[in-house]
Amino acid sequence: MNLYLIRHAIAVEEDPSGEDSQRPLTEKGVKKMRQIAKGLRTLGVEFDLILTSPYTRARQTADILGDVFRLKKEILISANLSPMGDPDLLLAEINEKYKADSLALVGHEPYLSALVSLLVTGGAPVEMTFKKGGVCRLSADDLHHTRRATLEWLLTPGVLVEIGDR
Repeated sequence: MNLYLIRHAIAVEEDPSGEDSQRPLTEKGVKKMRQIAKGLRTLGVEFDLILTSPYTRARQTADILGDVFRLKKEILISANLSPMGDPDLLLAEINEKYKADSLALVGHEPYLSALVSLLVTGGAPVEMTFKKGGVCRLSADDLHHTRRATLEWLLTPGVLVEIGDR
């Protein structure tokens, strides 16, 4: 199984009186995410399914991916991908509900880095910078027992935009 962990694109700044979960992407974030998605497609990346956090900025990021990859009907929301979600519950959800060889998970920091740490090391922290619009590819034979994965690559948004502009 290939897992693509994708941090949401650039969102509007948090308004102290507003609801964090409702922050949308900026125009720049939308444009850049479309280029990132094109870069992923140029690399030959494919998804069977996209799971996204319920937060607006993550859902919008997933929608852009769904549009570029023509997977609009294959986008599902998982509360386990919200910033306060539980990685163990997310893995249980994936194992119980989804049969996919290639799965995109759209979420937030520091949750995504913690998920990488759990899957790659079993929980020991992995220091990494996961930029907005960044993508990390993990591969795993099985997430049921060992929950161990191999970190294949971590690409910055700038690299993916450059690939998408070719």
